[in-house]
Amino acid sequence: MAAHLASSHIPGGPTSVEDKVLETGASMIQDFQPTKQLCAHLNAFHTYADEPGRFVEANHYCAHLTEDVRQCILYDSPGPNARLIGIEYMITPKLYAALPPEERKLWHSHAYEVKSGMLVMPGPTAPGLQQAWEAAETQEMTHVVGLYGKVYHLWQTDRGDALPLGEPKLMTSFTADGQFDFEKVVGERDKRFGTDWRRKKELREGIEVPQLHPDADAAWKRRNSM
Repeated sequence: MAAHLASSHIPGGPTSVEDKVLETGASMIQDFQPTKQLCAHLNAFHTYADEPGRFVEANHYCAHLTEDVRQCILYDSPGPNARLIGIEYMITPKLYAALPPEERKLWHSHAYEVKSGMLVMPGPTAPGLQQAWEAAETQEMTHVVGLYGKVYHLWQTDRGDALPLGEPKLMTSFTADGQFDFEKVVGERDKRFGTDWRRKKELREGIEVPQLHPDADAAWKRRNSM
């Protein structure tokens, strides 16, 4: 959903002139160091851990805390009026393996997102620039493919909530073909961003998938065992 459409569903009137003036002044004087560390925009789809198959598109704006820990702010669109819908943390396999067993069940893998072409880093689409960007994106995916993520959504925009209601919802990733209408949903996303999951999948054929920890992706394993 486009940002301007999304904002029309939020209660309240337009931002006042006074608020806009104060925001402009604050942006000139205050130093927003945490958000200045954001260095990557990724787009993918999350599904509800307690309702696998029900999904939400998420735009991730991520920063490195260390070489082994990343943190991401999640929005429903890349537009100026995007709604902040959640947060995600990503960690390396060595940190994941050291977590308590029950904690590990809350984390998901990124292997399918990477290898299927679902996970993208939106960038330039002009000839020449696109090829250079895709090379950088593919290199980044060699790192993301092995990471484990823990994500909570605060705003259930997919059911039309006008505000963030209820408790945070644990989300997870898609892990295999057939879990949702991939070609339709991801194809529609690609049209908006000028990306192509089929091309991404081809470019990532050489990315090796690490052995995934058996405790990850617990939501799908519970569903498959029922």
